[in-house]
Order: sequence, then C-alpha cells, then structure tokens
Amino acid sequence: MMTTPSPKNLLSLQGVHTHIGAYHILHGVDLAVPEGQLTMLLGRNGAGKTTTLRTIMGLWPASQGQVMFDGQPIHGRATPDIAQLGIAYVPESMGIFADLTVAENLLLAARQAKGLKDLDSQRLEWLFSLFPALKKFWLYPAGKLSGGQKQMLAIARAMIEPRRLLLIDEPSKGLAPAIIRNLIEALSELKKGAQQTTILLVEQNFMVARALGDQVAVMDDGRVVHAGPMRELAEDEALQQRLLGLSLAAHQ
Repeated sequence: MMTTPSPKNLLSLQGVHTHIGAYHILHGVDLAVPEGQLTMLLGRNGAGKTTTLRTIMGLWPASQGQVMFDGQPIHGRATPDIAQLGIAYVPESMGIFADLTVAENLLLAARQAKGLKDLDSQRLEWLFSLFPALKKFWLYPAGKLSGGQKQMLAIARAMIEPRRLLLIDEPSKGLAPAIIRNLIEALSELKKGAQQTTILLVEQNFMVARALGDQVAVMDDGRVVHAGPMRELAEDEALQQRLLGLSLAAHQ
C-alpha cells in the first residue's frame, strides 16, 4: 500500500530560549511547522505564544537554540533580512497606518512597487476576492475601517507580495461572530489556494482553531507541551481540559 509522504517542515524551532530584559520567557521551545499547512499555536495567556512569533521574526532575539527556515538558520539575523526570505508577520495590534488609505497601506508593503499602478493587478484581484471590503473602501482612511476590516487589511498587507510563511497573532480577537466567520472563510481560501502559503496562527478562539488548523502546538510556561494533528485535540475533551483548562465543545 502506498503512503502519502509527510510534508517537510518549512519552519522549525529547536531548544529556543528568549530573554526580554531580566525575564526568561521561552524555556526551550521545540516547534515544527509543516510546509503548505496551517499550524495553530494555542495556550493560556502568558504561555509565550506572541514571544515565539516575535522571536521567529528576530524582533526579540533567541538567547539559545535554533530557528530554521527552509533548512537554513535565521536566528541572529536582522528582522528585515528575515522578511526578505518570504516571511510576513501580522501582529495582534495589526500595525496599520490609520491616516493612510487602504491603497496606501498596501502600497507601503509592496516593496517592488513605487506607485499604485505598479501593484500586481492579478494579485490585487486575488486579495479582493478574499477581502471584498478592501476594494469597496480602497480610498478610505484605514483608521475609519471596522475592526474586522482592519484585521483583513493587516493580513492582505502581509500578502500583497508572495510570502512562503505567514505569522498571524490572534486575528479574531475582539471581532463579532459574523466577522469571525468571514475571517475563517478568507484564511481557509488562503491556505488551500494555489499560493501555497504556510501559516502559523496564534488564536484564543477555539471555533477558529478547529475550523482552520491542520496541526496544533500547545504552549505552557514558555514550552511546547503538546504537538500533533488539530483533529485529535478537537476530538479529545480530556486532553483539551488538561492542556488548556477548557473544552472546545463549549466554543461552538
């Protein structure tokens, strides 16, 4: 019987420690992110999830261990150099420029474009198909968008150029249920489309986690304490209670 080969790991962390000032935040993180899949990074508040994303991007340097991307070490590199490899980061704060229009926010992220006419029209139409509100509000100041529209702009900005890996920190936080459903649909299209974007997603909403996750890693106290298929965690309420202190069934 033929077996389907496992996807290679596009990103891996091995024994990663991170200090922020006097605080030791990550305590030997081991994490694998398979290429072409969406990996959920779950855990209680303060477990180290955001620090893990920021360490991958070089915003907070690893004090020990290895961060490998596509077979090459990236720990110790400057953040712009890491971004040049095809890694984009959408922080929890979204980081959009409120006084600039939707168009100008996207243009700033498109390093190859000097003006709006230089944007890849085919890619832009693809983003509009994922996030229709961006086309509708193309010339609006980004600060006047709703919370969900700002989140979609932040993700679209990270994708305005081809990216191999997308790091997204809590995209559904503070959003209404209807907007969260739209976000799930957009991210579903993103992960299964022809763009072959690998995604590492930090999330507290377990409806989102179950709907989107192929793989999952659960963090606690600066370490990964569980890793495996998202489906297995979604079906095991005892494991959910042990790792997260709650049940996915309560988050329908």
